[in-house]
Amino acid sequence: MDLMLLVVLILGVSFVLRAKAQKQRIALLAQYLRNYDIEKLMERLVSSYMRALDEKDSNRQQQIWELQASVENSLASQFSSFADTLAKAPEPANGASFKISTQAFYFPFSHLLEKWQGNRHSFDLRTAIRLHADGIARVVANTAGRSPKDRAFTLLAEMYLMQHTCHWYCKSKAVASARMQLRNQTTYEQVIQSVSPETRNAYLALLGER
Repeated sequence: MDLMLLVVLILGVSFVLRAKAQKQRIALLAQYLRNYDIEKLMERLVSSYMRALDEKDSNRQQQIWELQASVENSLASQFSSFADTLAKAPEPANGASFKISTQAFYFPFSHLLEKWQGNRHSFDLRTAIRLHADGIARVVANTAGRSPKDRAFTLLAEMYLMQHTCHWYCKSKAVASARMQLRNQTTYEQVIQSVSPETRNAYLALLGER
């Protein structure tokens, strides 16, 4: 068989299998998210935070911060519950996986290879979601005593990093980073530096970068 034809066939099969795997992952994540209003709560917070940051009147700005308390608490509570539910979820039987590959390229059946290699190039979505839940709850509780503005910036970063993890799981790290840049006008690296130190250290350790 012509070498070029063989390469084309391999790439074609890889594309089809990758698309199938992505579809399975999206459906799996949606299955566990459907009982929560996490996305709506995040949208409300982002919109309100941006309005507060643009507000010139300090009293009005303070009012906007204070009005978000119930939304913040709901987000922290719901995301913690989501993390608890996901932590109990078994590995799916349809061929999908909770593993997120840290390799730059997709390889068919890479999750099977990872299992054989001891998961050296992947991390578990369930562990990452628990990490994000703890980070969001910590910032909402404001255990570090941040000012309302600094607290809002930090919580935005926590939410953006969590979204990045979900998009990375469903698609790839490159797609997740591009979406973050396009939708939030910030980079993956900037977000990592903007989350709480506890989240950053735990996240980098999970990725094997610390």
